[in-house]
Amino acid sequence: MSRISIPEPHLAPEASQPTLNTITAKLGRVPNFFRVLSNSPAVIGAHAALNQGLSKALDVRTRERIALAVAAVNGCEYCNAAHTFTGYTFSKLSREEIERARQGTSEEPKAAAALAFARKVAETRGKVSQADIDAVREAGFTDAQIIEISAVVAENFFTNLINNVAATDVDFPDI
Repeated sequence: MSRISIPEPHLAPEASQPTLNTITAKLGRVPNFFRVLSNSPAVIGAHAALNQGLSKALDVRTRERIALAVAAVNGCEYCNAAHTFTGYTFSKLSREEIERARQGTSEEPKAAAALAFARKVAETRGKVSQADIDAVREAGFTDAQIIEISAVVAENFFTNLINNVAATDVDFPDI
């Protein structure tokens, strides 16, 4: 059971309503994570801005894979369930590819390099080696993309920490 309140969307603070309305329009519902965030208009707004900005970074399949890898590192049950669902349903990742992503790898060489780097960033809290940087560059990633991978890891740390603190009730189906 969640340790932080999960308000019904219509009972969330007024300043959280525009973000909740946007989420409802996109997903047809408001998942528990966003309902938890809605307790603080400042936090739900900050998350929405970060998420919107990073939606222009990398491709959606890479972002979903990174989310799965980071959730595994941080032991975030909610984010693992959410990104398993969204990765399978919207990004069309296979069940096998979802499991590989959790391990920080992929059948696709370039994706494998991104995930190995992302997992290393998560595990070392960013204290990667020059060899780690060289490996992701050799796979074809630019400096801008290396920063984007790191930022997507950070975004997922944010969601993992909130969900781990809140013990957010999982509201995504098993895939």
